[in-house]
Amino acid sequence: MDNIGIIGGGISGLSLAYFLLERDPSADITVFESEQRLGGKIWTDKTQGFLCEGGVNGFLDNRPKTLELAGKVGLKPLRSNDASRKRFIFSDSRLQRLPESPPSFFTSGLLSLPGRLRVMAEPFIPGNAQEEETLAAFAKRRLGQEAYEKLIDPMASGIYAGNPETLSLRACFPKVYDLEKNYGGLVRGMFALQRAKKKAGSGEKVGAGPGGVLTSFYDGMAEVVDALKTKLGDRVRTGYRAVSIDRKGKGYQVFFSDGSGFEAGTVVVASPAYTASGMLREMNAHLSGIIATIPYPSLSVVCLGYRREKVKADLDGFGFLVPSREKRTVLGTLWDSSIFPNRAPEGYVLLRSMVGGARASSRALESDANLTDMVRKEMAGIMGITADPDFAKVYRHEQAIPQYTAGHLGRLDEIDSLLSRFRNLYLAGNAYRGIGVNDCIENSFKLAQRIADGQ
Repeated sequence: MDNIGIIGGGISGLSLAYFLLERDPSADITVFESEQRLGGKIWTDKTQGFLCEGGVNGFLDNRPKTLELAGKVGLKPLRSNDASRKRFIFSDSRLQRLPESPPSFFTSGLLSLPGRLRVMAEPFIPGNAQEEETLAAFAKRRLGQEAYEKLIDPMASGIYAGNPETLSLRACFPKVYDLEKNYGGLVRGMFALQRAKKKAGSGEKVGAGPGGVLTSFYDGMAEVVDALKTKLGDRVRTGYRAVSIDRKGKGYQVFFSDGSGFEAGTVVVASPAYTASGMLREMNAHLSGIIATIPYPSLSVVCLGYRREKVKADLDGFGFLVPSREKRTVLGTLWDSSIFPNRAPEGYVLLRSMVGGARASSRALESDANLTDMVRKEMAGIMGITADPDFAKVYRHEQAIPQYTAGHLGRLDEIDSLLSRFRNLYLAGNAYRGIGVNDCIENSFKLAQRIADGQ
């Protein structure tokens, strides 16, 4: 195996290096990270007794590779508390519990009676799966306008900080797309899959959502980053910002901002699309230009800590999301200290709010003081918390979550076609085929197989 340079020390780059070494412990691998901190969007900060996740706060336990990796590096995953199954939507100026079952959906006041009847009519809507359709168009067509506004819109904000009017259904939620394409509708598809699993003797539940239980670690998501860093040792170099890549012989040369360079037979660009685009511009302007079209809105995470007695609201739950029709500043707020232990000192609670996203990207770039003030006002109006917080911290991402907008899969096909001209040059990371931790780790595992097999 040629020497390998991995550009990007987020979870994709670190897990890829680990999987490659697992296959060949003698492999010559170097990971370069532009920042002094590893982890990318995994950003755990312990301060004043609070454990704040400035980025990713967990992963779902329904896909094996992340749990397998955690076990291999000696970590013990921590499942979220049972109370976190309760989730809320702030709709019609009040918090309303999200229905978890068909009976609770029928009795819930979240949707009006006509809205509920429209959702119940979904099995009778003709199947019309389209190769490219936005999440909004799909939801309105199959579930109706009200369900779209009160359920699907906040879900898109919660997962992608995105605008469902521009997000690609097939790229963002391929499982949902497949249900309509293969079975003609969501309900019909779920019943068909459930029957098949029952026949096969599987007790696994089937749904259109991702499923699984939110999982993290006692000391936060950075545990997995720290464990991988320990395993990789001096193969990881921080403070190296790659600015360009060029061919050299049968391999490549990576140039860094300090004027230094690195030669490798194989190079993996595991950095965000906007930096990958810049690195590849001189080598192939067309490839660079397509990668650059993947947008990243700004997002800020605002953590507020309170003495428990200051918060009269019941925090028995996961938190809430806010539909855009409510015209609020926050996209949603997670009650972090109710989801996992060790997130707040004894006698305190920690609330984590998201501001910005695709619909209001510039809002995330306000000053820390303004963002904190915005969220405090929202907590007063939504949760009735009028007391001053005892702790406040802002984590700003000027370019946060990649958006899989309409046409994303076509762009990926073109990227793959152009990239095939460059042997032993690869792209990795959450800009392409899945934004979550599970996606990144699974894709890194598959890429390690390809590199080891010389594909």
